Amino acid sequence: MTASSRRTTAARSRTAAVGAIAVAGALLLTGCGDQTKDNGSDSSDAASTSSAPLADKLPKEIRDKGVIKVGSDIAYAPVEFKDDSGKTVGIDPDIAAALGKQLGVTFEFENGTFDTLITGLRSDRYDIAMSAMTDTKDRQEGVDSETGKKVGEGVDFVDYFTAGVSIYTQKGKNTDIKTWADLCGRKLVVQRGSVSEDLAKAEAKKCPSGKKLALESFDNDQQAQTRLRAGGADAGSSDFPVAAYAVAHSGGGKDFQLVGEQVEAAPYGIAVAKGDTQLRDALQAALDAIIANGEYEKVMKKWGVEDGSVTKATVNGGK
Repeated sequence: MTASSRRTTAARSRTAAVGAIAVAGALLLTGCGDQTKDNGSDSSDAASTSSAPLADKLPKEIRDKGVIKVGSDIAYAPVEFKDDSGKTVGIDPDIAAALGKQLGVTFEFENGTFDTLITGLRSDRYDIAMSAMTDTKDRQEGVDSETGKKVGEGVDFVDYFTAGVSIYTQKGKNTDIKTWADLCGRKLVVQRGSVSEDLAKAEAKKCPSGKKLALESFDNDQQAQTRLRAGGADAGSSDFPVAAYAVAHSGGGKDFQLVGEQVEAAPYGIAVAKGDTQLRDALQAALDAIIANGEYEKVMKKWGVEDGSVTKATVNGGK
């Protein structure tokens, strides 16, 4: 597993109904080019540092700028994506906007491919990465899970959500696929650098002779969905909120269906460079504040993802 995958590879199952993820609005899944900047959903409402209760917890250089630069793969509905008007919306932008009110800054989302976000964080292109990124020990320690080799300094995480991974197929087709083992002899489409890709690679090694698991990886999840929709694969896999959103909205709910159960329940974390402990701790305090004041719950309910809610902000809770 690369340092950019969304989840850990130790399988832990977690059942969830599609209805638990029914999200507000029939927003279309739309693509977007790299390097697009957006202030996020309602982030312009962030309070000034003079009125924000936790502004003094931020590093001075960020307080002075009034902006936190966020690296994000803005093509992962409903976590972060562009709506019909081109505005960045979703779970992450809404949480960021609420954090901004506590900290007195605007969270400015900048689009990039998922597997380059940590690199961008290490090079100071971003202050944080917030992109449905799973908190793992390997990421914390800067280790490539597939090779076991050190690839960087590592990052710290402020955990804010929990989700698993799902398999989906074209509506009415390949209904016999229920588990990862059932993908042997089939073709699967995934996003490059994701836990779905890692799980597929691991499963492929277990497949019996003559039943190869064919894997096709894409820069983003929408490209994988397009391939599956066109009949170019037997199944797709992505994080449960994303798979369920696609099932509910793609083609008016007529394109896809979830199959089997969700696996790999694990925390999403806001990634912060090692050494940026003041920024990390400020984000943790702000997240605890919005959990306490109800703003966090409002975001969860808006997007229908209450099952993934956390009750406190945890630093480096991933395994």
